[in-house]
Amino acid sequence: MHGASLPGNNGLNTISFFTPVQKGLQEVEALLRSQSNGAHPDLGAALEHLLSSGGKRIRPALGLLTAQMLGAPQDKLITLAAAVELLHTATLVHDDLIDGALMRRGNPTLNARWSPPATVLTGDFIFARAAKLAADTDHLPLMKLFAETLAVIVNGELTQLLTARELTSRENYYKRIYAKTASLIEMTTRTAAMISPVDETVVESMRLYGYNLGMAFQIVDDVLDFTGEQAEVGKPVGSDLLQGLVTLPAIYYAEAHPDDPDVICLTSGSYSEHERMERLVLAVRKSSGVKKSLDEAQEYIQKALQPLAGMPDGVERQALEDLARYTVTRKI
Repeated sequence: MHGASLPGNNGLNTISFFTPVQKGLQEVEALLRSQSNGAHPDLGAALEHLLSSGGKRIRPALGLLTAQMLGAPQDKLITLAAAVELLHTATLVHDDLIDGALMRRGNPTLNARWSPPATVLTGDFIFARAAKLAADTDHLPLMKLFAETLAVIVNGELTQLLTARELTSRENYYKRIYAKTASLIEMTTRTAAMISPVDETVVESMRLYGYNLGMAFQIVDDVLDFTGEQAEVGKPVGSDLLQGLVTLPAIYYAEAHPDDPDVICLTSGSYSEHERMERLVLAVRKSSGVKKSLDEAQEYIQKALQPLAGMPDGVERQALEDLARYTVTRKI
């Protein structure tokens, strides 16, 4: 449910972020669910399953908050928000298939119920509907950026697939999380400004907000992979590392403990010893790498808040500020 409360240790929850755009989100939801009209009945059922599986609608909310704050036309902002969410949904369908994931947010994934070909084609259909909605904004620069962002996401996913079982550098890690998460959030706030009656300076400010928010969001996700409880995060603690995906807390640990036999095993690309990897997960979880990663996420949030200072004052700007601060204090 897009208005559901999410725990955080600062007393904030997503209700406060969504309140200014609640009506718009309802319109987005209706537009999303209409996208299977005229399609095969099973496609409609699949889309309904995906849209009902607990997505928080963070990206549409970001787009709506930005566009409302900047005075965008109502029809364009609803269409854009729906396009962004459909693009995100399509990437999840393909990600789950690639990863062999059978559960997401406590619900069966599409590929747990359908064959791989049917799952791929469903993702393709949703990509196509997302592109159509982007085109419905009648804004050519937006459509170009939409296509470019999709290419960044897919290239990042392919890079991760081909190099997952290698110890990554911090530079490569930042490139990976930009492609995976920050690029779409950056596009969301940037395009919301693009359809608003504002100049390029404001568009760039909102791009910077989205970029820094997205980078922080994924770093915190990667920290929670080590520090969260399995029941809360919906997967085993340290599952990224167990699957050969080296994230920032593990990179910090490896830099601080280059002589650790488990780190040496990691740098050699050997992930065959599950017990060794489990031991490494525990070591990372207890290390300073967790705090260093969170400190880095906090730096990104401070960079996200700076461009908001020049934006129109009001409930939307406050919600964008609250959402940024919540990103680094959430528990799941």
